[in-house]
Amino acid sequence: MDELLTPRTARLDDPHVVEMIDEVQQEYVRRYGGPDSTPLRVEEFLPPVGLLFVVGDAEGAVGMGGWRGHDVGWRGHDDGPEAAGLLPGDAEIKRMYVRPRARGRGVARALLRAIEHSAAAAGRGRLVLETGLRQPEAIGLYTSSGYRPLVPKFGLYRHEEQSVCMVKNLETSGAS
Repeated sequence: MDELLTPRTARLDDPHVVEMIDEVQQEYVRRYGGPDSTPLRVEEFLPPVGLLFVVGDAEGAVGMGGWRGHDVGWRGHDDGPEAAGLLPGDAEIKRMYVRPRARGRGVARALLRAIEHSAAAAGRGRLVLETGLRQPEAIGLYTSSGYRPLVPKFGLYRHEEQSVCMVKNLETSGAS
């Protein structure tokens, strides 16, 4: 298999991940006028409550994406406004990003497959995500991968007009 399409697990505080998070935040600034202020913590993307993936090539990391659960109590408190509207057992896709030089090569789809399989294997019933109208590429990826609009919207930006929330039910039996 193409090395570029083989996701590997990573940590949110990995220097390559931090660098890509800075890049995606700048993308949000260009498209929306400000960064995503959703709080993220390293432990949210560690098994069994979440997982983060990175793909790379000979020149380094080119894409990332992960999921985190929002189960009340696993951290001793609820998840605050970013979890508003989610169901028990939901997993949220966060920080999907592919560097411009790797776009159009199947990286995002490979990451999405890894996220879906790992969340299903962890017993998650559905994946949810929040993107925005100024990210038509993301909306196209998710729609073509079986995601549908989620109403009512969830999360920190649920009241924003530009916010688009989507959901996909996962097959948890037979996940691999």
